[in-house]
Amino acid sequence: MACICRYSFPFFYTVHIMSTKLETLKKLLSEAEAQKKLLPDSVKNIETWINAGFLPEWAINSLLELFLENNYEELNDRFFRFIAFGTGGMRSRTIGKIPAASELGKESEYGTPEHAAVGASYMNDFNVIRATLGLFNYCKKYSDENAYGTPRLVIAYDVRHFSKHFCEIAAGVWNKMGGEVYIFDGARSTPQLSFTVRHLRATAGIVITASHNPSHDNGYKVYFKDGAQAINPHAEAIVEEVSKVKWDAISDFLDADLNGVKIVSPEDEEAYVKSIEDNVIDKGVMSAYKPKIVYTAVHGTGAVMCPRVMRHFGLDPILVEAQMQMDPRFPTVKQPNPEYAETLAMALHKAEESGADCLVATDPDSDRMGVAVRDDSGNLVLLTGNMIGSLLVEYRATQMKKFGLITKPENCAIIKTFVTTPLQDRIAHSHGIKCINTLTGFKWIGGRLERYERILAKAVGKDCDFLPYRERAALLETHSTFFIFGGEESYGYLGTDSVRDKDANAAVAMFAEMLAWLKSQNKTATRFLDEIYMKCGYHYETLKSIYREGAQGAAAIQKFLSILDKSPLETVDGIKVSSAINFAKDKIQDADACIVPKEKFFFYTLENGYSFAIRASGTEPKIKFYAFAREDAPNQSALEAAKVSAPKKLESMLADLEKKFDELSCS
Repeated sequence: MACICRYSFPFFYTVHIMSTKLETLKKLLSEAEAQKKLLPDSVKNIETWINAGFLPEWAINSLLELFLENNYEELNDRFFRFIAFGTGGMRSRTIGKIPAASELGKESEYGTPEHAAVGASYMNDFNVIRATLGLFNYCKKYSDENAYGTPRLVIAYDVRHFSKHFCEIAAGVWNKMGGEVYIFDGARSTPQLSFTVRHLRATAGIVITASHNPSHDNGYKVYFKDGAQAINPHAEAIVEEVSKVKWDAISDFLDADLNGVKIVSPEDEEAYVKSIEDNVIDKGVMSAYKPKIVYTAVHGTGAVMCPRVMRHFGLDPILVEAQMQMDPRFPTVKQPNPEYAETLAMALHKAEESGADCLVATDPDSDRMGVAVRDDSGNLVLLTGNMIGSLLVEYRATQMKKFGLITKPENCAIIKTFVTTPLQDRIAHSHGIKCINTLTGFKWIGGRLERYERILAKAVGKDCDFLPYRERAALLETHSTFFIFGGEESYGYLGTDSVRDKDANAAVAMFAEMLAWLKSQNKTATRFLDEIYMKCGYHYETLKSIYREGAQGAAAIQKFLSILDKSPLETVDGIKVSSAINFAKDKIQDADACIVPKEKFFFYTLENGYSFAIRASGTEPKIKFYAFAREDAPNQSALEAAKVSAPKKLESMLADLEKKFDELSCS
């Protein structure tokens, strides 16, 4: 591969001219500080960047332009903090609210500016380089200590603005540092990266994606050798190594040298497709009762793999052609999020037009899946992530018992997050299966799978990770814990341990199998869900997200969380709190007798049995309120009554929580 040189300075730009521009920039910064037009942290962070000497001329020109046009709010948003490289990576804007002309340059055919926006808090080349240097330094130490040899990295990228470029920048850093690096020959999904890290026995992996965020965002997620997003002790150690990287080291890596970078082979890609077969329990029912499915990739990477997977199982997906074109602008939707009805408008129309049994949609990096199904009246209805997950838990537990995959249910588990519906706890318990609750984020589910794998290896005295699925399943059930399903409310699902992150490509196959079984029973998915409710109680959940962008918004969110940390809420919507759990302070043990790590996260239960959770997003400028209702529903009449009352109660509860947030964060 060639060297990509985007920052070579034309000859006629002299050191004198650059020096003059820097002096002008420093003067403008000093004036803005004196006039208090910038936050103190913004001033400090801008000084750090311009004094480190790594900014190319176009970046200096961009900053000069923002100062000369008095865009101080934009400068504050870009520099009020350094982008948080947390335990899961980083995510932020990559195109400014007010892009500078020097950044826009010559835009691509898809509207991608020539350069990612300058800013300490933004996703750009400079932050990608620093993060990759820190990751390499940790992986080198880890490999040396364990005699693993040269650190090997796999990188995937989605369709977003600068995704391919950030992939090449990161690959160039790893390559120049002496590591071995693999990239794909085009955009690929997050779950395929997770699989490939393990399949190629890499030390680490990176996915360049911002999932279903708005089109101006991008991100950088780090995976470790088990194929899961890094957790401790690796996660904090990686963060520490990134923090040690000096800014003046950045300039050596601005030109991405891809000579020696390897491409993931077609055979290795086919291995991922083959692994998805393990997610399907009853291939016969899918062959005999093929569901008619409309599929949309919503302009994302699902276009690469999902139709291929469905055809692999003999299905003939009806594609929403206008949304199969990978496009970083996501031009046919407001947000590329498959949980929103408006995002699925074109697919819903196609499903009605074609008489399809259902539609499925995936997000930009194809790790999340949204679904609409026919109800008993033949109408298409959207299912929530909690509903989809609950249907799959009940189906898989039932069928795995029938086909002999589960013989010792007490040694089997579903794994979900605390903010995922407690209905899944009840379903698991009804089958005698463990339900493990984790903190929010699929990395915790992936981390638990690594623990089960480790326990098995110790018990039998060998690595069983790459044994055939059914053989490994039997060993896990006997000596460790056999994983049957994992999921989270935000439309993420996982059926086997060959991938260690949510996998929409495989979820499409799992859901299609369940639909085929339902057709064999002459039953709809909504009827099946009602049967689950009447067995386990009616559960209804909703989520309220409050966005607060920029420096002031971040401060408001942190203030609210700090207040809760000191003084738990006593009543909500006029109902007393019966219990309040502060995950940052309280000791909590899960069903595996593992201590849940500390996190700024709060879970409340009210005297009426309803509950809610509060947490700030780790990747976006928002705070989330998760609300849970449960009502007894022993028969159809009680179920219909519960379906009317529960949403109203939760709506009132969330309105009061939002009011409390506004009052406490602004006090």
